[in-house]
Amino acid sequence: MARFCEPHGRRPRRTAALAAVVAMTAGTAVLLTAPAAQAEVVDVNYQCKTPIGNKGAVSPIDIKGTPSGGAYKLVMSFQKGVSSSPVELGKGAMKPSALIQLGGADNGTVPVAGPPNDKAIPANTPIKISDLSGTYTPKASGKVTFTASTLTIKALGTTTTCTPSNHPKPSLSLDVKGSGGSGGASGSSGGTAAGGASGGGRLPQTGPADSAIALGTLGGTVLLAGAAGTLWLTRRGRRV
Repeated sequence: MARFCEPHGRRPRRTAALAAVVAMTAGTAVLLTAPAAQAEVVDVNYQCKTPIGNKGAVSPIDIKGTPSGGAYKLVMSFQKGVSSSPVELGKGAMKPSALIQLGGADNGTVPVAGPPNDKAIPANTPIKISDLSGTYTPKASGKVTFTASTLTIKALGTTTTCTPSNHPKPSLSLDVKGSGGSGGASGSSGGTAAGGASGGGRLPQTGPADSAIALGTLGGTVLLAGAAGTLWLTRRGRRV
């Protein structure tokens, strides 16, 4: 019985082509499931109205966003202190909160809040603001921006209000999908929440569910590639 053989070099070429298709398809699947988000640290020039006069300070602001069900957990971080007190603020004497301005596909503000100071703050020194957290529920779908807005510091029965004077650009932008309802946002008095993105261009961290989707898509791609390989071997066997 005559035996037909493939021309020399055809099998390596087909194998290489199949591998290239698998790699390209897998890469596309990962890109499609990656979150569309941008984050960076932005300098905010706060002008504060205090009980003893006006004060100002510039602090780099970082806003992180982490998916949480149909909402997002937001964390606003201050890398430098703002304002100061003429007297020492004892442990737990200062309570910070702020607003995050929405832009793009959504509008309004998201209130965020943080815990009281965990140690005494010396007199006439910049007040270090703890991380402020809150929850954002999208009202609309599209790209939404998050920009630092009014900061409020309550201490010893007084209130200090700090307003950005340099029209800062957004610290975070997210592609969100709204529920079609009235939406909503709430502040939190807890400590630092688990953020997904850090300043300086680092993308927000997605949750385990997003990772599972990405892995599932990649697994489906490999399964399709395996089926393609089996089909090619079957056809080759029939030809032989």
